[in-house]
Amino acid sequence: MEIRVNRRKMLSGEVVSDKMKKTRVVQVRTSVKHAKYQKTVRKAVKFKVHDEKDESKNGDIVKIIETRPLSKEKRWVILEVVKSN
Repeated sequence: MEIRVNRRKMLSGEVVSDKMKKTRVVQVRTSVKHAKYQKTVRKAVKFKVHDEKDESKNGDIVKIIETRPLSKEKRWVILEVVKSN
């Protein structure tokens, strides 16, 4: 699910790793139809996300929003924790 706010992408996903300081790994799952075979294919992409207050934990559902590059791999920030685990 992709929603645009101020031309920034916003996604929702699950925190799969909280072992780094102020950084979370968030897995975003989507379903896409295959171009040739028309079968629904599930995709999962992992993003490194900045979490300034270290609020989220493993298993939490969070909303993330695109931002300027914060490090080599971090280009997303946690907007809110939707569901706490």
